[in-house]
Amino acid sequence: MQQNLKFVYQHPLLSENDFARLASKHQRTVLKKNEFLLREGEISAEYFILESGIVRGFVHDYDQNEITTEFFVENDIVIVPSSLFQKIPSQENLQAVKDCVLWKINYDDFQELFHEIEGFREWGRVWFSYQVFSMKQRSLDVVMKTASERYLKLMKEKPQIIRNVPLKQIASYLGITDSSLSRIRREI
Repeated sequence: MQQNLKFVYQHPLLSENDFARLASKHQRTVLKKNEFLLREGEISAEYFILESGIVRGFVHDYDQNEITTEFFVENDIVIVPSSLFQKIPSQENLQAVKDCVLWKINYDDFQELFHEIEGFREWGRVWFSYQVFSMKQRSLDVVMKTASERYLKLMKEKPQIIRNVPLKQIASYLGITDSSLSRIRREI
């Protein structure tokens, strides 16, 4: 646990005492393959740090097809920010692709620590800024990069997805059909 949390919560303003206090508010959670952390329509009450396994975020389109919106891997923060912070029903589902070990912190503990620990607030600002940048870059990639380039980028950044996730889920994440993904994989 300590290594995962230290990796995620890196910030020069977080002291060892701050980190110990932060770590003490996290609880170990085990999720089996295909179990849900959050279902569409539920309101999130916590976020998670993924120690091992893979979690997939997905929505249903207008034809009720599952469209993968995100893959979370080791040391990622598994979260639906709009549901957690605005206390609104989630539009996304969070489901284990394989067995997972996670560390959860509930919203009230997060808020208490966020207001009391300056280094945690600063860490939060940096983390959220990075998330906004990542979302914008993903939007640009869908428009500006070919499907092959997006697949190669996913392969480079999160190779465990390529090795452990069904092709149908990878294809929906990349915005392409299963057959297009098969063709891309053959060409590569």
